[in-house]
Amino acid sequence: MFKMVQRNLLRWMRSLRVLCVCLMCVCVAHTAAAGPETNSAASLRAKYMALGQQLSNNQFKRPLYVDSVESPSNLRGDIYALVDYPFAAVNHAFNDPSHWCDMLILHINTKFCQASTNPAGSLLVVRIGKKNYQPLMQAQRFEFAYRVATTTPEYFDVGLSAETGPLGTSDYRIRLEAVAIPGDKTFLHITYSYDYNFAGRLAMQAYLATLARDKVGFTIAGQPSSGQADYIGGVRGVVERNTMRYYLAIDAYLGALSTPPAQQFEKRLQNWFSATELYPRQLHEVDSAAYLDMKRREYLRQQTSR
Repeated sequence: MFKMVQRNLLRWMRSLRVLCVCLMCVCVAHTAAAGPETNSAASLRAKYMALGQQLSNNQFKRPLYVDSVESPSNLRGDIYALVDYPFAAVNHAFNDPSHWCDMLILHINTKFCQASTNPAGSLLVVRIGKKNYQPLMQAQRFEFAYRVATTTPEYFDVGLSAETGPLGTSDYRIRLEAVAIPGDKTFLHITYSYDYNFAGRLAMQAYLATLARDKVGFTIAGQPSSGQADYIGGVRGVVERNTMRYYLAIDAYLGALSTPPAQQFEKRLQNWFSATELYPRQLHEVDSAAYLDMKRREYLRQQTSR
């Protein structure tokens, strides 16, 4: 009797495995037939149409929309923006990992970035640290895998991913997708996200209670009696500020492409700092002289370390 039950159980498990394999095949076949890059381009264009009102009428005074999501173990910020750069220029700029380093170094917390390629693919070694100049060994090291998920004449999807981070954080993602818009414009979608565990949550709570206690994000939470917009704070405020810094770095990089190559770095710095100062409540950290001096030193260190 026992052997009969055992045989039936084994047959049931084999059938279950076959069923799972079949379902996986059906899913893969369906995805291939649907054309993922085509669907992604269409989805991003549909998002552009859906955000028409928010892009034309907002607190940013530019076609820009910010969103954020908090879950018990994940934070994600999203920015959608229409930019006055041809798609071909945007595609060329961000389908090269070394260009990502030239963009990332503009972020006030990025201390170093170096791109390399090996048989497994492209890798960006990034150091993230304080808002002032510091030795590299004092900055947190990240290893971002660089990938090009899709690139076509009218749509691309590229991103960075790092498995681990400091203080109980993990699964870092920076994703940029873009689609061509009539009129030589490009619609961008930037996502910045990461996971965190219990230790990470405690560290975030300590940060919010001290250094970031007066900081806010960009999502309007309500209209207080004073008439001044009340912006969201907390962890969503944190991720919105960082996502905006990355978006402004992308925009600053693109805005300097028409400048002679020898002058592009200085132009990018000026672009990024000027853009952040448009949102002083959220993004002001240091004055212009301090930022420029720090970034020139960091960029020189980045160039001489190659």
